[in-house]
Amino acid sequence: MKKNRFNKSSLQRGIYVLPNLFTTANLFCGFYAIVAATQGLFLKGAIAIMVAAVFDGLDGKIARVTRTQSKFGIEYDSLCDVISFGVAPGILVYLWALEPFGRLGWLAALIFVACGTLRLARFNTQVDTNPGNYFNGLPIPAAAFMIAATVLLIYRFGGTGPTKHVTILIMIYVLSFLMVSTIKYYGFKDAELLKKMKFNMLVIVVLFFIMVAAEASIACFIFMLGYVLSGPFTTLWLRKKPQVQYTDHESVNDLHEESI
Repeated sequence: MKKNRFNKSSLQRGIYVLPNLFTTANLFCGFYAIVAATQGLFLKGAIAIMVAAVFDGLDGKIARVTRTQSKFGIEYDSLCDVISFGVAPGILVYLWALEPFGRLGWLAALIFVACGTLRLARFNTQVDTNPGNYFNGLPIPAAAFMIAATVLLIYRFGGTGPTKHVTILIMIYVLSFLMVSTIKYYGFKDAELLKKMKFNMLVIVVLFFIMVAAEASIACFIFMLGYVLSGPFTTLWLRKKPQVQYTDHESVNDLHEESI
């Protein structure tokens, strides 16, 4: 009897730790992105941020499947997100494109980090009061992924010179504003989404994955740009649709609620 009780307790602790391992993997990727950026390895840093976003999406799903959601999981996930999707892309984009602007450059990077942190803080204070399928403002992982996708795209086509620097500077300010705005973004939290998906939409999804396999940098950039631009249109559409639920969510894919 004691042995069975011990095995059950050990299994439960193992399940509770599992989602936090994915959150820690997110943190590892974010820290590696910072190290890579300081060494001038901007492409590797951008890829690390993208991988961090994948782990960030998986930890919440695992927590939900294993029923190990908790307040600790939300707080730990948010702290890791500050590093992976705030500090890491801020440092990367400053060293890669904003340094020539001097004070204006590092202030832009700082504003991005600050707005991302405020976005996370707002989520933590509203997570219990704003359930639903829509994000309140651009999620910080999406903003970071947009930066990383831009780095990949410019590396792919060899873009350099003043045009690159000015474009990135403007993009940083726009993303910062979108994160702290009240513009609505779809959260992809609808469990019935796949069941409701029409055949033509399924074909588009398949074509997207084919494009990723053929030309990942272009596909990722187009997807993220489309998502970023979808916010204003979604907001206008929701204003015409009554009684829609909103959420102040931090992940592109899922609510990150894990436990230890």
